[in-house]
Amino acid sequence: MRIEDFDYALPSELIAQEPLIKRDQARLMVISRQSGTIVHRRFSDLVEYVDSGDALVINNTRVNEASFSCIKDSTGARIDVLLTSRRSSTVFEALVKNLKRLHTGERCTVTESLSVKLAARTPSGGALVEFSSDPYLDGGFRSIVRVQIPPYIRRFPDDAESYQTVYASVPGSVAAPTAGLHFTEELLGQIADRGGQVVQITLDVGPGTFQPVREERIEEHVMHAERYTLPPETASAINAARSGGHGVVAVGTTVARTLETCVDKDGVVHPGSGETGIYIYPPYAFRSFDHLVTNFHLPKSTLLMLVGAFMTMDLMKKAYSTAVEERYRFFSFGDAMLIL
Repeated sequence: MRIEDFDYALPSELIAQEPLIKRDQARLMVISRQSGTIVHRRFSDLVEYVDSGDALVINNTRVNEASFSCIKDSTGARIDVLLTSRRSSTVFEALVKNLKRLHTGERCTVTESLSVKLAARTPSGGALVEFSSDPYLDGGFRSIVRVQIPPYIRRFPDDAESYQTVYASVPGSVAAPTAGLHFTEELLGQIADRGGQVVQITLDVGPGTFQPVREERIEEHVMHAERYTLPPETASAINAARSGGHGVVAVGTTVARTLETCVDKDGVVHPGSGETGIYIYPPYAFRSFDHLVTNFHLPKSTLLMLVGAFMTMDLMKKAYSTAVEERYRFFSFGDAMLIL
């Protein structure tokens, strides 16, 4: 398949720039894969689609506060840095904007008591940076570092927690698993009261989520690897639901990728942890879940490819065309769809 198969026209004003005051009042497009019908609801109505005995699987990862700016000592130029993983107390892997403007060994001022230098470039286009001391022990650094918001959001939200799910508990991501941003504690409670079992996995959303697909033929794209953990109790709940004739609802593409990493050819999900580089695009036979909650994704993205594989390309194109016509809000702070 060609990357153009996953392109669509999106008016810029439909890109959501701020979160809703009440998360679960986002719109919810409900799509039936069997009939091809589309129904327009509110996200709070999701409770009606999770029956007693079903398993709702969420990703409990938390977005790290890892984005900051520093000043290049030699020129005074501003350098934007996103820390992606820690190598030691002072050495981190990072994405550096305008990395070409830095030479190895060049130093930048972060705070009055903290500096950072470019230690090396990485083969993937990133950087190794070394601080003069542990940055997270520096009060000035902690006052300026924040979570990284996607580049299509023009202004950082007033409430930084609006870019975290209400159940975020395990630090490790550079971006939020955005399908989960619509849940409230109240909605999760309603699902549990109805008899649905809410279970958790952890997948740390890595820096590859910001990288576009550059290959013309999507089969040639190399998917980035991300750390995951699927606990034994989650595997047991999923397997019990499916063996009992109930449904499994994956909340987001991060959950979908984790479950498909951990499922065997017979549809049994196994606990485990490690790294997954699973790359899902049409055609693909899903074995680990029955329904998918997801946001509206960027054109030409691997996330859109996964959705196209789950709901068929024709139905995906119909859903996205409808979303534009009906003025749905797109991307991280936007609306959602439930694919049945």
